[in-house]
Amino acid sequence: MRFTVPEKELMFPGHVACPGCGGALAMRFALKALGEKTMVVLPACCWTIIDGPFPMHSLQVPVLHTAFETAAIAAAGVKAGLDIQGKNDITVMAWAGDGGTLDIGIQALSGAAERNDDIIYTCYDNEAYMNTGIQRSSATPKGAWTTTTPEKTPKSEPKKNIMEIMNAHRIPYCATATLAYPEDLINKFKKAQSIRGTKFIHIFAPCPTGWKMAPDLMIKICRLAVETNIFPIYECENGLNYSINIKPKNQIPVVDYLKPQGRFRHLIQKDIEQIQKSVDFEWELLQYRASRDFTKSKNIQSQAKK
Repeated sequence: MRFTVPEKELMFPGHVACPGCGGALAMRFALKALGEKTMVVLPACCWTIIDGPFPMHSLQVPVLHTAFETAAIAAAGVKAGLDIQGKNDITVMAWAGDGGTLDIGIQALSGAAERNDDIIYTCYDNEAYMNTGIQRSSATPKGAWTTTTPEKTPKSEPKKNIMEIMNAHRIPYCATATLAYPEDLINKFKKAQSIRGTKFIHIFAPCPTGWKMAPDLMIKICRLAVETNIFPIYECENGLNYSINIKPKNQIPVVDYLKPQGRFRHLIQKDIEQIQKSVDFEWELLQYRASRDFTKSKNIQSQAKK
């Protein structure tokens, strides 16, 4: 059997991630794709801890730790400095959690996207502020338990659609990925690396601690998220051309995804039915977008490139 996942490791053993951490495996795959000529910018997040205590760290590439809200602008500054030195072959990747992306860091991210700064921005999404005590973020799904949305009053708002926010900036490339499909994830990082401008990759990265699930279920939960259409795997170029990369052969009901996670154990049948309707609507909307061939409109394409 021939595997296309690169063998070379750029992440040392001995990091301090929790067992079954999706964010840790995501970084390992991302660096396999990007290679040694990569610099990583880490804001305050789980990965600030996972990386290890100063002066040592667990990655075999340079790392810059920065403030919670500054991942995108710090990465843009690093890239500009490298360009001035003529070091144009180094990839700069901002790596932030959902809190540092959808909430605290969204202003810097939007600014980088507006300027089309030449960086890869990765959000590893574990759907809450896990590093500081499992508080809800705007990426926390509706109905989920967190320490700030307890079971009697779970989160009442839907998850923010960060992909559509980034697509609205008309940046060259946006994509979703998850750990159950490593080759898809790696190929997307390689594609992003080949494109100039702002690239955004949204990785579904379970947190067994915050999701109240067994650590060995991490990959299974990633796969169920895709098979239930909770987290579709797709990409979009220039904010216009959508492609669904992985289509479930048989749609599995969302209850199969919700049941193994203790953060959803308080949900009643009515709640689950509402979640199913929402998931079905978003999946239908995504399929509609992917069915539109904008390449046939010369006017739209010319405007997108301006």
